[in-house]
Amino acid sequence: MKADKNLWVLICVCVINSLGFGIIVPLIYSYGKTFGINQQTVGYLTASFSIAQFFATPLLGAISDKWGRKPVLAISLAGTCLSFIMFATAHSLVMLFAARILDGITGGNISVAQAMVSDTATPKDRAKKFGYLSSAFGFGFIGGPAIGGLLSRFGLQFPFYFAAGIALLGTLATVFLLKETYTKDKRAQSEKSRFTFVSLLTAMKKPVIGTAVFTGFLLTMAQFTMIVGFQTFSVDVLKFSPTGIGLFYAGFAVTGIIMQMCVSLFTKIFPSKSVILLLSTMLCMVAMFMAGFTQTFLLFGACLFVYGMFNGLRNPMLNAIIADHNDPRKQGEILGVNQSYASIGQTLGPIGAGLISAISIHSVFFLASFYILIGFLLTFRLKSKEQQNRIA
Repeated sequence: MKADKNLWVLICVCVINSLGFGIIVPLIYSYGKTFGINQQTVGYLTASFSIAQFFATPLLGAISDKWGRKPVLAISLAGTCLSFIMFATAHSLVMLFAARILDGITGGNISVAQAMVSDTATPKDRAKKFGYLSSAFGFGFIGGPAIGGLLSRFGLQFPFYFAAGIALLGTLATVFLLKETYTKDKRAQSEKSRFTFVSLLTAMKKPVIGTAVFTGFLLTMAQFTMIVGFQTFSVDVLKFSPTGIGLFYAGFAVTGIIMQMCVSLFTKIFPSKSVILLLSTMLCMVAMFMAGFTQTFLLFGACLFVYGMFNGLRNPMLNAIIADHNDPRKQGEILGVNQSYASIGQTLGPIGAGLISAISIHSVFFLASFYILIGFLLTFRLKSKEQQNRIA
């Protein structure tokens, strides 16, 4: 436990960071309406964050490979703090977009935190530690919306100021409590490497890493497709109130967090991370496909319960596989590339769901299961490439 002190400090920082983000998510549309935002432009506002993050995250990861993780993580959190203040004090739609773009540009904290875990973890316990980190982010995303809803009673601007304070607290914790994991000796070895945006493409050509990144992209797209279906099905079919939807979604998310905390148990039972990913993806695919046929809360809830549980294994397994097969001098860069593709999946998923929902609400779940099916087939390739690498 003493050796993992830095890990627990990092987990606390991640909880603080995701809590601040979770607080503002359900309020962006309501707040933006005062500036003339509609259902279409709120999509553009969301996309502006993801697009900025797509280009900035691998760059910040590469910078952390040269400057160290701690300063980049602190700068990222400080940028998030500033973006929340800009959002709260905005007087125009342009400033709202500027705030979201700034948050996207400095939004490399996820990949940098993952790189810090990878620096000190061994292949044996890497998946377990990534599971703890995913749980930390998940915890903040669950509690944040509820807190944001309560704080909005003091005015729509208040939650954004509160989120800025949370981000500032995370920045201070990073500066004063977190120890640098990427030492000067390791950074010296990285000086010869130079980052270019071509890395976004060249990373995909690597047999194991490229397959893992693309699999993660598909599974992320499936999750955010499912979220749209979840919201529309809960309102239009189950007739849930906003409070009921929030509680239902929180229960779904908690199942994933519990599973992430049990990653070490799965790695003890199954020798290969790709096998765990294969089995969990198969169960997610079946659950999502069955959700497309449901009409009642019990059956829909059961499908979401199974999906939520086994989808929780996705990020710990994929991040561990990527880190295991990557050059230690480029962990920040490659994990940043992985997060970049995930951010695009977060954008494309809802767009595809919105288009196909014109057919029926249930078709959204079939589309999500189709994405998972492709990801499931890719896990066989991933398993094969992993075995070839071991033999080589």
